[in-house]
Amino acid sequence: MGQELKRERSDAARNRRAILDVTESLLAQFGAEHVSIDQIATAAGVGKGTIFHRFGSRAGLMRALVLERAQTLRDTVNEGDPPLGPGAPASDRLLAFFDAMFRLIVDNVELMIAYDNATTDSQAEEINAFWHRHITELLKVATPDVDAVVMSRVLLSVLNPDVVLHHIRTRQTERLAASVHGLVAAVVAQS
Repeated sequence: MGQELKRERSDAARNRRAILDVTESLLAQFGAEHVSIDQIATAAGVGKGTIFHRFGSRAGLMRALVLERAQTLRDTVNEGDPPLGPGAPASDRLLAFFDAMFRLIVDNVELMIAYDNATTDSQAEEINAFWHRHITELLKVATPDVDAVVMSRVLLSVLNPDVVLHHIRTRQTERLAASVHGLVAAVVAQS
C-alpha cells in the first residue's frame, strides 16, 4: 500500500509538471486569449477535471505558473549574488531588480496577461506585496527624500504586461527596457 501512495504522488507530480509545462508552451505559441483548459488538458494528456482538481480554476493554474517565476526571482533577491541579491548599494539593487523583473515579464508576457485576465485584484496584490516591500525598502535607503511607498507603486506600474506586450509586438522591447532603466536611474539619482 505504501508503494501505491508513492506511485500516486509521483503520478500527481508528473501530471502537475506536465500541465504547467504545456500551459507555458501553449501560451507562448498561441497567446493568452487563445488557450483553453480543454486544449491544456488534451496536450498534457490529462482530463480537464485533473486540472481543476490540482489548480481549482484557470486563475489557479496561471497563478501557479506566475508563482514559480516569482519565487525564482524572489530567491535571487533574498539570497543571490549582488547586485540583485544582498550586498550591493540600494540604488544598484533597484536597477538590477527592475532589469530582472523586466526580463521576467518579457520572457513570460503571455502568461502575465493570462494571469492578469484570470485573477482578482486581491490575488494579484498578494503576489505583488513582496515586490512593493522590496522596492520600498531599497528606495528608503537610496532616496530618503522620496515617498518610497508611493514611488515603489509608480515604478512597478511601468512594468504592466499590456505595455510590455505592446512594445514586444511593435519590436520596441529594448527601447522600453532602456526607458524603464532610465526612469529608475533618474529616481535613485535624486538622492
